[in-house]
Amino acid sequence: MNSWRNCKKILCIRPDNMGDLLMTTPAIRALKQTFNAHITVLTSSMAAGIARHIAEIDEVMVFDVPWVKSNQSVPNDAFTTVTEDIKNRQFDAAIVFTVYSQNPLPTVMLAYLAGIPLRLAYCRENPYQLLTHWQPDKEPYEFIKHQVRRDLDLVASIGARTDNERLGLQVPDVWLQVKQKLQQENINPGQPWLIMHPGVSEPKREYPQAQWAEVAKMAVEQLGYHVLFTGSGSEREMAADIQLLAGDDTFNIAGRLSLDEFICLIAKAPLVVSVNTGTIHIAAATQTPTAVLYALTNPQHTPWMVPSQVLSYSVPAEARSKNEVIAHVNSYFDQEPSNLPCPEDILTAIKNLLNPKQLTVSVGTPQRASATI
Repeated sequence: MNSWRNCKKILCIRPDNMGDLLMTTPAIRALKQTFNAHITVLTSSMAAGIARHIAEIDEVMVFDVPWVKSNQSVPNDAFTTVTEDIKNRQFDAAIVFTVYSQNPLPTVMLAYLAGIPLRLAYCRENPYQLLTHWQPDKEPYEFIKHQVRRDLDLVASIGARTDNERLGLQVPDVWLQVKQKLQQENINPGQPWLIMHPGVSEPKREYPQAQWAEVAKMAVEQLGYHVLFTGSGSEREMAADIQLLAGDDTFNIAGRLSLDEFICLIAKAPLVVSVNTGTIHIAAATQTPTAVLYALTNPQHTPWMVPSQVLSYSVPAEARSKNEVIAHVNSYFDQEPSNLPCPEDILTAIKNLLNPKQLTVSVGTPQRASATI
């Protein structure tokens, strides 16, 4: 087989976090619409839950690769086991989706050793026989694309396109049980409320707790909104500390909701205020307006095609990645360092997003790099 048009079983490999997989959904939709193929996604245990809510995905394989950051330890023989599993499924083609700072070749080896005949990915170095369809990776040295555009352009190189470039997510029908849980926390869902999501997977992207509390106080006092602090179970104590500082009409529901319930809550919310984490991509997929406190670790991951306001700030030098590609991007953004947004700035963003007349839809375009960076 040498034609993508004949592919009936395609493996999409996106072994990263929940937000990364969500940003790949328009590209997966393009594959589905163009080739009418059975789509299997191989992803991490961190993203597997959200994968089951993406309509274009027919099947999910879970494998935590050792070359992507994970909380899971990977046995030495796991690579052989998953390769055999892939081989037995007899895929016609494989596509490896990456962030520009990742080397795709370890992941490509899964498809190569499994004998998948067509293999597509971005790569800087010449992959020779590892890829049958090589897209030279010019990011971030010549330009920086939004991650969604990067993935769409990758599949466009083999003729796959879609007329719907929004993120895709099926919202679970669990609002009744969400309301029950809110009521158990003495929250009246009939009152105006919004979500604040302060938790991050990396400390370098944190926004100070005291300032979170100050924003929440102002939202309560000036706008009359209740504030719901969300997060994982491991973030509940942190959220409790912020809620204690914020005071009346603020509530800590971190760790109280399942993923299905969390998606449903975001879909019902008039607004989400969050750091740059998977939550903002769930909000984009449910078309929920979002104010993002955006640490400049990955400038290409801003909200995509959703009403939003991005309040960016620089990452402290001592906390930055040792990845040389990311260091190159950091040196570019360092030319104009950004301070932490103040609570008043965040409140202004909230007011703008709550006013339908002020809403504008962001296409998530990051600052563009130039040939001189």
